[in-house]
Amino acid sequence: MVDVAVIGGGIIGCSIARELSRLRLRTVVLEKGSDVASGSSKANSGIVHGGYDCIPGTLKARFNVLGNSMFDKRSKTLDFPFKRIGSLVLAFHEEERIHLKKLLQQGIQNGVSDLRVIEAEEIRRMEPNINDAVVAALYVPTGGIVCPYEMTVAFAENAVKNGVEFRLGFYVETVRKQNELFTIAGPSGDLTARVLINAAGLYADTINNMLSSKHFTITPRRGEYCLLDKTEGSLVNHTLFQLPTKAGKGILVTPTADGNLLLGPTSDEIMDKETTATTFNGLREVLQTAQADVQSLPTGKIITSFTGLRAASDTDDFIIGQSPDVENLINVAGIASPGLTSAPAIAEYVYSLVKKITRAQEKPDFQPRRKAFPKFRHMSARERSEAIAKNPDYGQIVCRCEQVTKAEVLAAIRGPLSVRDLDAIKRRTRAGMGRCQGGFCLMRIPEIVAGELHIPLNEVTKNGSGTNLLTDPNKQSL
Repeated sequence: MVDVAVIGGGIIGCSIARELSRLRLRTVVLEKGSDVASGSSKANSGIVHGGYDCIPGTLKARFNVLGNSMFDKRSKTLDFPFKRIGSLVLAFHEEERIHLKKLLQQGIQNGVSDLRVIEAEEIRRMEPNINDAVVAALYVPTGGIVCPYEMTVAFAENAVKNGVEFRLGFYVETVRKQNELFTIAGPSGDLTARVLINAAGLYADTINNMLSSKHFTITPRRGEYCLLDKTEGSLVNHTLFQLPTKAGKGILVTPTADGNLLLGPTSDEIMDKETTATTFNGLREVLQTAQADVQSLPTGKIITSFTGLRAASDTDDFIIGQSPDVENLINVAGIASPGLTSAPAIAEYVYSLVKKITRAQEKPDFQPRRKAFPKFRHMSARERSEAIAKNPDYGQIVCRCEQVTKAEVLAAIRGPLSVRDLDAIKRRTRAGMGRCQGGFCLMRIPEIVAGELHIPLNEVTKNGSGTNLLTDPNKQSL
């Protein structure tokens, strides 16, 4: 039995786990994937939103603004990439100014600082490649960019360091409550817990509706993206938005925390919670809309496209708090945009709920800091020479595009979560995320994994059971 079970290993579940690791509790995170950040958290915009577009008085408005204010400290403490580059909401016609002013007033009401409407001349000084049709913009200096999967890994690793257990590959089939305890059952076994935190993303409605008569519905909202090469990362200096609609913040153009240029997402409600294929119409919409923001958008530099699914609730707001009819069930559901931005603040709120329920004491030996392993691509020439002298594996480049070394791959495998899949290594090192999309490193990294784990090469997987890269040798010996 454990004190707290957290269902879901995305950014919400991992940020909650990190906060709960401050308490003298046995906490377990249950994640159906073979790694954290294997669902919505791996495929989103990575935008830290200002909070101007949230309806005042909603949980989205509350946690967005508070969460945004926490990023500078959290990124330094937990060592994940974050840049406060600011954002611009663009108006292309004079009649759209009224909408900018409404967003300005709404942002001020929500507590967003330093907002102002700026004119075309100032916009062009800030963004030389902006479309000539832009007449004004709402400037949001508190906006930022973050690497969403590295952020999730950072929270998870710090949670592990402070005693939280992660059970990866734990698929939840049923949840029931009996005699004040929750029993979570799946193919890999059962688990009982005093407190259950439902951070199951797209499946949060399934978990809640097994236990509570107060049902809600989560609908997948598909967002398609195009990612451009790092040569285009400096095309814009801020995150560029168009005016938001009922479907969301719209298609954006932004540099990423890793130096690429990102376009997207679309926003389409679908029924299948596992459909992550891109579509012709979706990608066409991304390109057509993005081209309105920037002159001469270099679409020939697209290196990949992908789809992310956001968990939209039927309340059109976050669902956060104790269930009204199931004691000690805490729902953290419907965390679509601005969920990533809100994650640190949501985690602190859930921490306060759990502390009140359990009356647990804080750990005197809690370790708040986490340090990522050194990245070769970030080192100076002198630092590279020193790193190679200390560890020769830093002298073996396995991913040319992202300058990833064998030493970094081994550090990922040996890390606190002990990952072994290629996608998990990719999220920690960026191996395979560059221009050639794994064309050079696809078979070099499996060899390192197999050697480190002492397993046959055909047991190395892309992202868990059933995704083996190789099945049999292509030539059988006689």
